[in-house]
Amino acid sequence: MGYVQEARENHVKKKVEEALRSKMKQKALKECDEYTKKYAECALGRTLSVVWQCRQQAKELNNCLHQFRQRLVDREYGSSLNFSFGL
Repeated sequence: MGYVQEARENHVKKKVEEALRSKMKQKALKECDEYTKKYAECALGRTLSVVWQCRQQAKELNNCLHQFRQRLVDREYGSSLNFSFGL
């Protein structure tokens, strides 16, 4: 396989991965909509203070997203695998 063909295939693979990642992120945020709204409401109009003022809401949102990812992993690979990965 030539260099150009390999570069095209890698580019397509990267685009597919990006699309899947984006789709999974949207799905996760939709699943955790309640926590996303709470965090957004807390963060509205804040700048640096969002870090400490919205810490609890951020923690709740992250926990929800983690549980969503873990359910996907469990469903796909079985509960024998226990790890997390970023969205």
